Amino acid sequence: MLRRILALIVKELLAVLTDRKSRAVVFLIPVIQMAVFPYAATFDVEDIHTVVWNLDEGSAGRDLLSRFAAARSFGEIAPLEGQQGIAEAISTRQADLAIQIGQDFSADLAAGRPATIQLIVDGSNSNTALIIVNYALDIVSRFADEHGPAPPAVIVERAFYNPNLDSQWFIVPGLLGILTLIAALATTAFSVAREKETGTFQQLLVTPLRPVEILIGKTVPGLLIGLAQGAIILAATRFWYGVPMTGSLVLLVFALVVFLTSVIGIGLAVSSIARTQQQALFGAFLVNVPMVILSGFATPIENMPGWIQVLTLANPLRWFVELTRGVMLKDLPADAVLALTWPMAVIAVVTLTTAAWLFRRRLY
Repeated sequence: MLRRILALIVKELLAVLTDRKSRAVVFLIPVIQMAVFPYAATFDVEDIHTVVWNLDEGSAGRDLLSRFAAARSFGEIAPLEGQQGIAEAISTRQADLAIQIGQDFSADLAAGRPATIQLIVDGSNSNTALIIVNYALDIVSRFADEHGPAPPAVIVERAFYNPNLDSQWFIVPGLLGILTLIAALATTAFSVAREKETGTFQQLLVTPLRPVEILIGKTVPGLLIGLAQGAIILAATRFWYGVPMTGSLVLLVFALVVFLTSVIGIGLAVSSIARTQQQALFGAFLVNVPMVILSGFATPIENMPGWIQVLTLANPLRWFVELTRGVMLKDLPADAVLALTWPMAVIAVVTLTTAAWLFRRRLY
């Protein structure tokens, strides 16, 4: 039995590794995605285009504007000749932020009176607008601390696990799950469908291999390819993007094996239903997109409606994304890792059982 399964595993690996297009899909595309996606999908906002209408003739207004100009996230500040230019600059997207300083700004500060400024941003992209406002408020609050009386209480902020608030530290660990999901699902989804199209599936049925042996032989290659991709992505995460590995690498690899097993079960189920590779492609796409959206990779699951949050419990990517961020950034202990791993193990049992049932049904 082991000899037959090993022969089938070697056959499946050769079918992928000897085909140029399959090698590109399995290895080249994830590498390109890993090289591009973290730089494109970032929550940091840089080179903020700013316009200002400054009516203040004192030094305080110029001092405040110099702080914006010196900040890393802000670009060159363009002056306006009138208030009407604010609406035009924001509506035409020539500016992301408009600052209006009144003529009594310096005088109010000197007299100890409250001095106000106005910040105007384009709210069509609410996430970007919120980030810009937070950047600006941080500069204004630091300016106010230096020019006003000391407040009765001082708030000291400290960010755990990501002290520089680098969004790549949040995004890149989640890519380990997404990229291995796409590759492992594609590899297994095309496995049976490809043989059905080429006619080799009928030849496989007349061999001494039993259905469970064929299922194992189709599962192991996808697992090995997924682990190889995971190793490449982990190396890029640690050494290229500089994300720390504060937790146990052994626990992370163990969780990756469980995650890949659950995904392979889904891919084999899709492959068993599909009769052509085109159908397998659409089936994999139909599964990929909802799993990524419901994973919490980009949007917090807590912000989703209650019934959507229930659906995420059946998504292995949801558990793995949380686990990778926890292991790499927070040094999750073994019991916390296992608490996030056992739901994926349950999903793996369900998906593989379903795939085996569909597989057996297609055989007979």
